[in-house]
Amino acid sequence: MIASLAAAAFAAGLLGGVHCAGMCGGIVAGLSASARGPLLARQLQFNGARIASYGVAGAAAGLAGNLLQVVGPILYVQAALFAFANVLLVMLGLYVAGWGRAVLRLEAAGRFLWRRVEPFGRRLFPIDSAGKALGAGALWGWVPCGLVYSVAALALASGSPAGGAAVMIAFGLGTLPTLMAAGMGAQRLASLRHAPWIRRSAGALLVATGAVGLARVPGLRDAVLAGWACLG
Repeated sequence: MIASLAAAAFAAGLLGGVHCAGMCGGIVAGLSASARGPLLARQLQFNGARIASYGVAGAAAGLAGNLLQVVGPILYVQAALFAFANVLLVMLGLYVAGWGRAVLRLEAAGRFLWRRVEPFGRRLFPIDSAGKALGAGALWGWVPCGLVYSVAALALASGSPAGGAAVMIAFGLGTLPTLMAAGMGAQRLASLRHAPWIRRSAGALLVATGAVGLARVPGLRDAVLAGWACLG
């Protein structure tokens, strides 16, 4: 199950890159403008620390999922968490495609913490050392983001700290191509995120990923069919 969750998280990072570029593209572009030293090294340091912070968040979410298993039979709790995570993936896909904005409400949950963390990040500019690049990446991994929070639900469903960390690291690796391109000044590639067909295609694939995940939830299909039978 953890392998399938990690695969879904990687796909979410890769396909949700159009959202990442909008949320963090300015940050990595600004890092490029202010960085002193080899640009590629600074970008790798920044993004490596960002992905590591996702791993920490994933481990915490996985631990929370493990603790939730004491409230009932493990199979039922895991199925409920997996279903919840895939519903969020569907919502995320609708947002990326421009067909809904409900997932943005998740971002409000992290703004309180971010207002206290963000000033520390600003003190790290200009990025003129490896330490500052690593510090900035570690802090910016906590930017309030509906995409990150949606994938964190997959980490929650993993039911273990190691599984949760693996899920979030896979997600971070999926976001890496888009953010590296933005950070290295690939303006033509970065501008593609505005193309409606790219956003809609990525969103539709995310919706499909969530739908496939929901179809794999144990007992959900039978419950839905039974519900329709009752309505009929």
